[in-house]
Amino acid sequence: MDTAKAALKRLRDGNSRFVADIRKNASSLARRSEVVDGQEPFAIILGCSDSRVPAELVFDQGLGDLFVIRVAGNIVAPSQVGSVEFAAERYRTKLVVVLGHSQCGAILATLEELKRPSENQSRNLKSIVDRIRPSVETLMETDLKHDHDALVHQSVRANIRASVNHLRHGSELLENLIQNEGLLVVGAEYSLETGEVEFFDGIPAGF
Repeated sequence: MDTAKAALKRLRDGNSRFVADIRKNASSLARRSEVVDGQEPFAIILGCSDSRVPAELVFDQGLGDLFVIRVAGNIVAPSQVGSVEFAAERYRTKLVVVLGHSQCGAILATLEELKRPSENQSRNLKSIVDRIRPSVETLMETDLKHDHDALVHQSVRANIRASVNHLRHGSELLENLIQNEGLLVVGAEYSLETGEVEFFDGIPAGF
């Protein structure tokens, strides 16, 4: 309980600093006022919940710039699709980025589950693993099974591609926006080691 109370205090203190900074910084105060009554995010980010990959910091963006959806393993389930649909239709945002990252814990957990199935896994955690499983299962049947680091890297990428493909083809609304309104859905990987983001799936020619 003491640890939880200390964590709550850190959040409260952090918010106090945030508010104080806005009040003394004219540009921050103006920006907060601008977004009180509405938002126009220029990109939708479907990213992993990992605490080391906050999209606003990774892309150096501020209030109102990004519509961020975060879930372990950057998986795509109905609620994530609906969130992307909401932002793409309501705010006319034209770019969706599925942002995975190196050494993803959800990927590692899925690989471990495939190697050594557990008997008492939470059904909620299992639902995440089950959504990642199809994109990495076939990789374990290749020579990658002898190279753990390469297997993890390729599994991260395969999972990102699967989520991108689901968004492109798993929603009539998004399909229509892609075909007729210029919506672009791309995949990217953030490197925990370097801080760099590599866009690798669905990138327009010449970009």
